[in-house]
Amino acid sequence: MKNLHRSTDMPQMLFTLMFILLMIVACIWIVQPFILGFAWASMVVIATWPLMLRVQRLLWNRRSLAVVVMTLLLLLLFIIPIALLVNSLIDNSAPVIAWATQGHMEMPSLLWLNDIPAIGDKLFSSYHKLIAGGGSAIMAKLQPYVGRTTGFFVAQAGHFGRLMIHLGVMLLFSALLFWRGEQAAQGIRHFAFRMAGRRGDATVLLAGQAIRAVALGVVVTALVQGVLGGIGLALSGIPYATLLTVLMILCCLVQIGPLIVLVPAIIWLYWSGDTTWGTVLLIWSCVVGTLDNVLRPMLIRMGADLPMILILSGVIGGLVAFGLIGLFIGPVVLAVSYRLVSVWMHETPPPPEGDLASVVEILSDHDEEHLPS
Repeated sequence: MKNLHRSTDMPQMLFTLMFILLMIVACIWIVQPFILGFAWASMVVIATWPLMLRVQRLLWNRRSLAVVVMTLLLLLLFIIPIALLVNSLIDNSAPVIAWATQGHMEMPSLLWLNDIPAIGDKLFSSYHKLIAGGGSAIMAKLQPYVGRTTGFFVAQAGHFGRLMIHLGVMLLFSALLFWRGEQAAQGIRHFAFRMAGRRGDATVLLAGQAIRAVALGVVVTALVQGVLGGIGLALSGIPYATLLTVLMILCCLVQIGPLIVLVPAIIWLYWSGDTTWGTVLLIWSCVVGTLDNVLRPMLIRMGADLPMILILSGVIGGLVAFGLIGLFIGPVVLAVSYRLVSVWMHETPPPPEGDLASVVEILSDHDEEHLPS
């Protein structure tokens, strides 16, 4: 009788695996310049896909018109404001760099310490003794490093050409994905179904819901808080309100909140004697600072029915691990992992409820049976 089982050809399997890995690495190498732009375009399209379908219904179900409208909206509401903000950041940072690098850094005198009741004189005296004992020398040593650090961060923000290229690639891929979004989604779902069956397909759908939840609950909330806080700063006469608005949006994205910018502005207004606008900004800051407690949970529930602690942990951890794109990657990974583990756990019934002591006795009896006699 013939042996129908073929012997395993290990060299063939090894070379096949090496060839597949080589092709994967080559493909990634080729598309590397477009990965970041495509990733951002995917996040934007997934987050705004329901809006695109609504626009398409309003435009007589013409996909071409809807794509044009959505592309113009991205250009007007996303790309142009980012370009203007970065340009404003570069222009307004020039005086800061000049001040930090030209030897004008001195320890402040803090004359207002004398006005503090009871302990003001002692604080003022102790502070100036500290300056006389080496505070100015410390500032002189720190000055070159402060100048270099400031210049480094502004230089990173100053790669204006590279930023515009990434934004242009993102806009192009966004238009293509809006145009062929169903085909792209079906291809990804087909690949996931081939990999893991129905669970793979469900994982892809869950990832899309998590991206939409982050876009609605985290990004939109941060933009609303930052813009409202910036309006309050501008009306109160705070200088560099545009830069502070950008800083507030970033702080809201990393879940620090806008008060870290608004509170010093309030203190500065009161200290300069403008108590009227200081009070107005104080009331406005209370509204802006607590807005996320109402707006964010509501928007997250609109995107996906996921625990808010999961989304926020993914946002913070993703930002630390992957940078700004991690704002979406972190929650997606945690949400998919959470659902997969939950499904795996519920494949078996939960343990019976009863006397906990009797459950512990089972282990004790098991240990006694296996003890050597």
